Amino acid sequence: MSLRFDFSGKTVMVTGSSSGIGFGVAQGFAAAGARLIILSSSASIHEAAKQLPGSVQAIQCDIADAAMVARSLKDIERVDVLVNNAGLERPTPISAQHPEGDATFERIVAINITGTQNVTNALIDRIPEGGRIIVTASIWARTAVPGFSAYVASKHANLGLMRTWAQELGPRGIRVNAVCPGWVKTGPAINSLRELAASSGRSEAEVEAEIMAAQAIDGLMEPADMADTYMFLASSGGANITGQAINVDRGEVMS
Repeated sequence: MSLRFDFSGKTVMVTGSSSGIGFGVAQGFAAAGARLIILSSSASIHEAAKQLPGSVQAIQCDIADAAMVARSLKDIERVDVLVNNAGLERPTPISAQHPEGDATFERIVAINITGTQNVTNALIDRIPEGGRIIVTASIWARTAVPGFSAYVASKHANLGLMRTWAQELGPRGIRVNAVCPGWVKTGPAINSLRELAASSGRSEAEVEAEIMAAQAIDGLMEPADMADTYMFLASSGGANITGQAINVDRGEVMS
């Protein structure tokens, strides 16, 4: 990492952190001395915890289940930085031909919107003045692509939650922002690239070339590349930033 941050004495919770962007962000905060709480619906969250330095607590929980969230988080006393990163990215074309389309649509909404609300609502009274909430949205919260209506809609909704919470929690000194990643080398992103290729009759190489052509800076990002932006927003450098969505996408969607 190029930037230096110090989160010693701070408790940081990152949801959806067993792999991908969430794990990359957790790595960044761990390296900066934070006490970490990492959460995922996957049992692999416990293995992820073993790969992180310092104090790390792993919680396996389905954030779409409000009662489970309440039970799982009831013993947490304080969270200085809440990173709502957990999300589900799968195709949901409007055509009824796609297998399990309705169930997939509902599950994406349940995790990406309701789940984000569930975690935040469960912890909000334990986030102190000056605390931070950061939501992982997507550049698809700024635009849209065919075949991913549930994911795109949910990421637009994430920005709505973020902006509303920024206004609501501002009097408490809590800053709320979103990060909108572009194409990062994660399993879900690569699967989406393959789905875009299959649905358009093009090769994966052609779709990737199209993505690269849209970026001002070439190349796909790694999960660890995202951490600095989250840590900046959580640091004193982000003290005057709230209600904002920050694109980290190598210039693919310029705002």
